[in-house]
Amino acid sequence: MSRRDPQRQPVAGWLFLAPMLVILGLFLAAPILMALWVSFTDWAGRGNPFSESAGFVGGDNYAALLTEPGLARQDFMTSLRNTFYYVLGVVPLQTVLALLLAIVLNNKVLKGRTFFRTAFYFPAVVSSVAISLIFLFLFTGTGAVNQFLATFGIEGPTWFSDSRGLIHLVGDGIGLWDMSSPPEWLAGTSVLGLSLWEWFKGPSIALSAIMLQVVWTTSGMFMLMFLAALQDLPTELEEAAMVDGANRWQRFWHVTIPHLRPTIFLVVTLGVIGTWQVFDQMYVMTQGGPAKTTLTPAFLSYRTSFIGNNWGQGAAMAFLLFLLIFVLTMIQRYVMRDRDEARARRLARRRRRQQRSRPAERARVTAGSGGSLA
Repeated sequence: MSRRDPQRQPVAGWLFLAPMLVILGLFLAAPILMALWVSFTDWAGRGNPFSESAGFVGGDNYAALLTEPGLARQDFMTSLRNTFYYVLGVVPLQTVLALLLAIVLNNKVLKGRTFFRTAFYFPAVVSSVAISLIFLFLFTGTGAVNQFLATFGIEGPTWFSDSRGLIHLVGDGIGLWDMSSPPEWLAGTSVLGLSLWEWFKGPSIALSAIMLQVVWTTSGMFMLMFLAALQDLPTELEEAAMVDGANRWQRFWHVTIPHLRPTIFLVVTLGVIGTWQVFDQMYVMTQGGPAKTTLTPAFLSYRTSFIGNNWGQGAAMAFLLFLLIFVLTMIQRYVMRDRDEARARRLARRRRRQQRSRPAERARVTAGSGGSLA
């Protein structure tokens, strides 16, 4: 039986990968490089972006968003502020809710577990546009939500038309300030084109309603991830903890949570990336209003490019958003790292350095002894 030539195996592997590499290059790498070039031009969306009609402007598009005073920077910073509160509200809620649902559905005594898994996961597979339209109907001034609140004597707001921030409302309610005349040190101090009063506004009522919709929609998908991890938990660990006298909370905190650490990292990472890229809900439900309180970087990039025909600035927003997500993901990876694995990697690096230094030390000792004999 003839043996295959091992030198031909890498060639065969590259031949099998070539079609996918060509597809990825044409439809992924090439558009990204093209968008990067557009971000350094004043291309208006007409003609070839590589022709003379698209003038090279260097970093002007980035400067207009980050350093130069004007409407472009004000809108971009407003979108970052809105998305910051959006991420801060959605990611923890959807993670905790998904984990709680997974724990409940992992109970073998629960009847109808298959039905509940399907019911909780169903919103994740329904079109976000369809769900957004349903929530528009539920949260109208005379919708089902306000009618439910009216049964308790509560007058519900006009949800998607109310631009008041929750932090402003809470501060006004407990007497910290008057919303009609904010403190001068907040209203008069400007940071990156927005006053501190605007930065500490909090999510608007309209944005809060969208946050509720997104938490309800995405929790089912992350629930399945937690459920798969819980079913992979060795029963021996639970039994050993019970034998040692650990109660339910101690078993959950010291056995279940460490086992779920990789899944928690995955869920939080996907949540952060998805929330910073939110677009569908803003496009369908509010178009960035009211008063730009639901404006997000992704929707602002779309509006700047397709409506304002300023494709260079829209592409610059997209790359700034990419850099922001990348930095946040790296920070999150560092914070949520496994300390035991990190310690093992440090020890391994230390051993490798010691092994590399030993030949040099032997050479120095040999040279020194030879010199002394001489």
